[in-house]
Amino acid sequence: MGLFSRGKSKDRPDADAVDTDLTDDGLDRGDQDDAASAYDDADAPAGRDASTGPLDRSEVDDDSDYLNLGAIWLRGQQGMELRLEVNEQEQQITGVTAVLGESAVQLQAFAAPRTEGVWIDIRNEIAASIVDAGGTAEVLTGEFGEELLTRMPQADPEGRTVFMPARFVGVDGPRWFLRAVVSGRAAIEPAAAEGVHEVIRTAVIDRGEEAMPPRELLPLRLPDADGAAQADAGDGTDGGPDLNPFERGPEITEVR
Repeated sequence: MGLFSRGKSKDRPDADAVDTDLTDDGLDRGDQDDAASAYDDADAPAGRDASTGPLDRSEVDDDSDYLNLGAIWLRGQQGMELRLEVNEQEQQITGVTAVLGESAVQLQAFAAPRTEGVWIDIRNEIAASIVDAGGTAEVLTGEFGEELLTRMPQADPEGRTVFMPARFVGVDGPRWFLRAVVSGRAAIEPAAAEGVHEVIRTAVIDRGEEAMPPRELLPLRLPDADGAAQADAGDGTDGGPDLNPFERGPEITEVR
């Protein structure tokens, strides 16, 4: 379609690459399917504030302003560029990154139990993995609860070791978990974070009704032609913001 920048999974931020496999929870596939079915009649985990987002599909009545990417729906912002993360081997879209100026946020949604959140365990796994790789990880309290501020070592163009910052934000929803990785200026400058925080706040997760094992990636897809045209239609002539999310913005330095 040519509307997105598409990157192979190996080009995703290194903070994601050092993360442990989210499906590796000690259960084989058959046990996971049984476990997923057992959660259907349970209560949703506590902690998420629907008034601050992100939102469950059941909480959204008017979806006309959203771009439907399958499990994740996004609302456009002026100057926002979207990049899809693609696993070329499996031909699967594994994540979507919204770029705003010199900041970016990568979003991925996963199946999760109704009865308990998974963010605490995942956060600890990410922290341990990054520290083992020579980086640092610190738990902070932010707008969406406890998050992880990390710095990963990498070589710059001159061969020197530099530490690149990234913030991991996690939200436990009803039968889903959203992981957001904030990079660029928004990772360390609160004043630069409002745009990417708005992406997280207004994101909608469409979990679907299919029973899935906890931590399995929820499927993403390209928008249909009507959805893409709708997202591309805003020109600001009515006094509102330009909602074209495909406008190419400045490149950012991501954790690799």
